[in-house]
This record gives sequence, structure tokens and C-alpha cells, in this order.
Amino acid sequence: MYLLPSLFTVGNIGAGYWSITQTIAAIGSNGDAQWHLNWAAIAILFAIPFDALDGRIARMTNTTSEFGKELDSLADVITFGVAPSLLAFIWGFKFLPDSVNGELRQDLLHIGGFVCFLFLIGGASRLARFNISHNAVPRNPGRPDRKYFVGMPIPAAAGLIATSVHFCMGYPNQAWWISIVWICLVGVTGFLMVSTWRFWSGKEINFSRRHPVRILPFIAIALFLMIRFSQFVLFAGALLYMFSGISARAAYGWSRRRRHRPVSGIESSDPRPS
Repeated sequence: MYLLPSLFTVGNIGAGYWSITQTIAAIGSNGDAQWHLNWAAIAILFAIPFDALDGRIARMTNTTSEFGKELDSLADVITFGVAPSLLAFIWGFKFLPDSVNGELRQDLLHIGGFVCFLFLIGGASRLARFNISHNAVPRNPGRPDRKYFVGMPIPAAAGLIATSVHFCMGYPNQAWWISIVWICLVGVTGFLMVSTWRFWSGKEINFSRRHPVRILPFIAIALFLMIRFSQFVLFAGALLYMFSGISARAAYGWSRRRRHRPVSGIESSDPRPS
């Protein structure tokens, strides 16, 4: 039973390794780079359920161990750190055509490579902080009956990169202005991982409880939409999750400023007689 959670972690590592090899294969491919890049993105997306299940299975079977925790962290660095940062760099900058201004193309390659490296550092830092934090409270606490992550979890950040590439069916970017947008997106995602903002974790969902049969059709519909329209559904879900954390932080800051705003417009009475 102790081996069972580790098998899911090994599946996580295998998906990350496959993604890296497919991304590298896209560089030297002759006309089928989009096929390799799309499979690299899909491999990262397949790794997310493996990462979610290994911890749950370990807790359900009471087989948690320090070895499993360390192996899971190392697997996440590979699959959700190295693989998506390499994919983001190759897809967003490596295939810019020669028709783009040479100096601009070199600047985009250098800046893009640096931002993708920051994404990797942000993911590793996010994992390190998660490993040493116990009952961490986000800077903008939410409802007490719900559980939250402090900072955007690295699988969600990697999923945003992967769904963006999959949304384009792996066709590499060849427009300089998309590279600029891509730099901003990757940079913001890296920042969200090291932020102290709250993101919903979903840990209050208990799969061991009995669920009524009426929920099964909704699960079937969700799975059908994810498989049939994976490009749009997964990309929209990743964007929605990212903006949920941003909007929660903005709403908390707005409500806090509103509570501390001094009351104005009240005329003070003068006790002195006229």
C-alpha cells in the first residue's frame, strides 16, 4: 500500500519527462513542430490528476511518509516547473520568423528566456514555502469554512501555460506582439505563485462520502465537455482560476479601504454661542 501513492507520483514524473522530450523534439522537427508542442502541453495536463491523486490516496490509505512528500515535491519541480518553462520558451519565442526585426527578435528571445526562468524559480519557491508552512493563512483571508492555498499552486500555473499552448493546437507563435503578451502572462503567473494571495484549494471536497445519483449526469457532462472541447474548456478554466485569485485580492483590498475610509460630509457643531 505504501507503493501505491508513489506509483502515481512516478506517473507524474513520467508525464513531465515526456513533455520535455516532446518540446525538445519540436526544435529539430521538419514542419510538425505543432504536433510535438501540443503533446508536450497535453502531457502536463495529464500530470495534474496524477499529482492530485497521490496525496489523496496516501491520506485515504494512511500511507503518508516523508519519502512520499519529498518525491512529490521533486516530481512537481520537474513536471510543473522545468517542463512548462521550457515549453513556454520554445512555443513563445523560438519559432519567431526571420522576417521579424533581428534586434527585436533577439531582445524577445533574451527577455522571454529570462521570464521563463523566473517562472521556474517562482514554482520552486512556491513548493519550498508549501513544504515548510503549516496552516498558512493568506494575506486576504476568505470564508472560514473553505480551505485556500497561499499563492497560486504550481500545477495550476503549469496548467495555464499548457492550456494556452493546447488552445493554439501547438502551433508555435510567429508574431512579435503575441510574444510580448506571452511575456506578461508568464511573468504574472510566476508572480502569483510566490504571492500570498488566496486561491481555492478544493480540499473540503470529500470523495469518501456518498453522493446522490443526480450528481452523476453533471459529472458526465463536465467530462464530455472537457474531452470534446478540451481546447476551449481547459483554457477557460485555467484563466478563470487565475483571475479568481486576482479578483479575490482586489475585492479584499477594496473592502478593506472602504472599512477604513473616514466618514466625510458630516458638519461639526460649534458649541460656542452665536
